[in-house]
Amino acid sequence: MIRAAQSVELSPFMIHLILVALVSIVVAQAQAPPSASAATPRTYPDFALQAAPINASPGPEYGSSTRVYQGVPGIERTASGRMWAVWTGGGTAEGPLNYVLLVTSGDDGSSWSQPRLVIDPPGNVLAWDSFLWIDPLGRLWLFWTQAYGRWDGRGGVWTIVSDNPDMEQPTWSTPRRLSDGMVQNKPTVLSTGEWLLPVWFWPSPCDLATYNDRLQLGLTAEFVKSQCHDSGDPPGSMVYRSADQGKTWALLGAAQVQDAGIDEHMIVERRDGSLWMLVRTFYGIGQAVSTDRGKSWGQTGPSGIRHPWSRFFIRRLKSGRLMMVRHNPPSIGVRSHLTAYLSDDDGRSWLGGLLLDERSGVSYPDGVEAANGRIYVIYDYGRTTEAEILIATFGEEDIQQGACVTADCRLKLLVNKAGP
Repeated sequence: MIRAAQSVELSPFMIHLILVALVSIVVAQAQAPPSASAATPRTYPDFALQAAPINASPGPEYGSSTRVYQGVPGIERTASGRMWAVWTGGGTAEGPLNYVLLVTSGDDGSSWSQPRLVIDPPGNVLAWDSFLWIDPLGRLWLFWTQAYGRWDGRGGVWTIVSDNPDMEQPTWSTPRRLSDGMVQNKPTVLSTGEWLLPVWFWPSPCDLATYNDRLQLGLTAEFVKSQCHDSGDPPGSMVYRSADQGKTWALLGAAQVQDAGIDEHMIVERRDGSLWMLVRTFYGIGQAVSTDRGKSWGQTGPSGIRHPWSRFFIRRLKSGRLMMVRHNPPSIGVRSHLTAYLSDDDGRSWLGGLLLDERSGVSYPDGVEAANGRIYVIYDYGRTTEAEILIATFGEEDIQQGACVTADCRLKLLVNKAGP
């Protein structure tokens, strides 16, 4: 037989004691140290936002024999003829051990110095994808991308500027962060005096967890999460503008070119005042056009220019012609047959074709034109094998004839070779 439970009547005093006990338990639990599973998340510094030290006296630890990986070069030439070259080195591939190094030549590129400056952020912050630019005032700008690990979902465009780049040991400004994203190509100066800087985003989310496992960095999952970001910036091939000679930069507009992937875009101003943007895409070189000085971009799609998925270089020369340096390989997916072309009609057609380097593994051209019309193009070869930075110098006649016909035409000149 089941006996029914008897009801118990509690006195007011007993109810009071029970309530006091319950409150005491709650207070005791609140004051106890949290368990490991309920620990308060730590707050970590945002390391990639900290300015990297500018090492103007790099030691032997940055010498050529210490580097296994190097590539993605940039070049500039001052009015007096001093030349500067920059590229990414350090580590065995793209990753947290990358740094930016700068060298110079006082004999028109015949010989080059050891590093005159190194930008090597501490820890797992990398500096890479650098380039050089001399502005209309004669100042030398060094731009680079800074992020945690390799790509932290946000990136960062940084720069330093020198007012005396003709000196063998110039002075530099304090590092300044301009925007999120990545940079690799020179700004364009418009006829209105505005400066336009191409900025883009890596197409994948933060890859720090992958590099943490691959390189055994020993970072906790919590720390990896703290260094990964969602910038919230609009996607696309962005354009930043400065209307005050580089004092300030602001986002102007962005082009949405399908299958851009790694944009690495460049901009030229055409004779009719429109802006022509060329973009690295999976199918070759894409394009976009702006008729409002870069605020909006239309006419997006393939440019019709044959090219593998790689960086190219385009610039208007002092003669008024456009020059493009791109790959022209027998097989479209190969980075080989780096070739210079000319255009008399703003890129509608191309003539000539000076083959600078036919080998597989040459890539990432950047160029500059001297006051006398000589053209200098720098590029890399075998980033993790030969690890060479090379330069070619030539004139428009050489491009047009498709061969070195001028006395100063020189190809495959070695700037630097890394490795023991």
